[in-house]
Amino acid sequence: MNIDSIMHSLEAKHPGESEYLQAVKEVLLSIKDVYDQHPEFEKASLIERLVEPERIITFRVPWVDDSGKVQVNLGYRVQFNSAIGPYKGGLRFHASVNLSILKFLGFEQTFKNSLTTLPMGGGKGGSDFSPRGKSDAEIMRFCQAFMNELFRYIGPEIDIPAGDIGVGGREIGYLFGQYKKLTRDFSGVLTGKNLEFGGSLVRPEATGFGGLYFVNEMLQTAGHEIKGKTIAISGFGNVAWGAATKATQLGAKVVTISGPDGYIYDPTGIKGEKIDYMLELRASGNDIVAPYAEEFPEATFVAGKRPWEVKVDIALPCATQNELNGEDAKHLYENGVLCVGEISNMGCTPEAIDLFVEKKMLYAPGKAVNAGGVATSGLEMSQNAMHLGWSAEDVDMRLRGIMHGIHHQCLQYGKQPDGYINYVKGANIAGFMKVAKAMMAQGIV
Repeated sequence: MNIDSIMHSLEAKHPGESEYLQAVKEVLLSIKDVYDQHPEFEKASLIERLVEPERIITFRVPWVDDSGKVQVNLGYRVQFNSAIGPYKGGLRFHASVNLSILKFLGFEQTFKNSLTTLPMGGGKGGSDFSPRGKSDAEIMRFCQAFMNELFRYIGPEIDIPAGDIGVGGREIGYLFGQYKKLTRDFSGVLTGKNLEFGGSLVRPEATGFGGLYFVNEMLQTAGHEIKGKTIAISGFGNVAWGAATKATQLGAKVVTISGPDGYIYDPTGIKGEKIDYMLELRASGNDIVAPYAEEFPEATFVAGKRPWEVKVDIALPCATQNELNGEDAKHLYENGVLCVGEISNMGCTPEAIDLFVEKKMLYAPGKAVNAGGVATSGLEMSQNAMHLGWSAEDVDMRLRGIMHGIHHQCLQYGKQPDGYINYVKGANIAGFMKVAKAMMAQGIV
């Protein structure tokens, strides 16, 4: 595989799509050796097909705000790869959404879904609409307008969207209601639904819970315990909340959360009512964490900084892409961090990842660590298809089993002769091989 040639071609076709190009290059570097052992892949131009989405749908979303003014946003659905199942991946509503970000997320989702062993292809979608500062009525009208176009391209055996940044239970409810009205079809076409109409227990917590199950497996494999360890978490939304909840249950102490305004350091630990308060912060819609320090005076708010300067045992990015850079990685290394697990998608920059691997630190990428969210969405799809609901214990047991399986796959492909486990390589190769074999079996389509 000539990675430089492939990347040069992609850069020429998709100039300026930095997140997408970064995600592709990371995977290609990891899978090169195993790819070169399969000349049939080269003959079938498998990589050239794999790195391009099967389909991109772009549409305008006109809606009316509370003052009666017509607003227009852009809507997207990137249907990246359906080799192993219908497209599956979230919808993101945020001002930063563009095609590069959605293509990177859809590409990552393809391998993440493959790792879960569930029959789900990769997709992603969303809009540059931001729910922040909007009324419930405005959000409802936007969601209805968005679904007015999206419904043509999705279905329970075609493409099953879910939530992501800016799309929680409220938005999923409005989207589902409009889909049902347009199609007269009450099926599991969206996951992350409320329990009253087909949602799954444990789904809101699943990404954070699954992340901690995976990190716990990493630590145990390296001869460590999570109990008693201090943890730095970024973000304060659904993922961070789930991660803080499960970390506390496992006996660790979470000492940071963060937002666009800075980070909170709470040396007494973020637990109990403080974890509940994270939900209040998120529900406020203000996208800031500073009020935490006013509510709990033992905590300190550090404006304009990220939590990676705090001395901890474990670092868990839980916010957004490229939130932990090379300088942050140096801070963590110099502070003796034991383990870094990406619970956000592509949370670390290539410079940070290179340092972690070079120093042979315990580090695992988002496509493995945060797969618990989409895995539980897959379990929600199963429950919808069977017209039943499983108990929280049942779902949690299955989630734990899936994360154990993903960790095993990473060990299978990532263990090096000196004993170091390169989780980046392990996750990328394991996810790639399943998709590649399915694509080869299905011909040039």
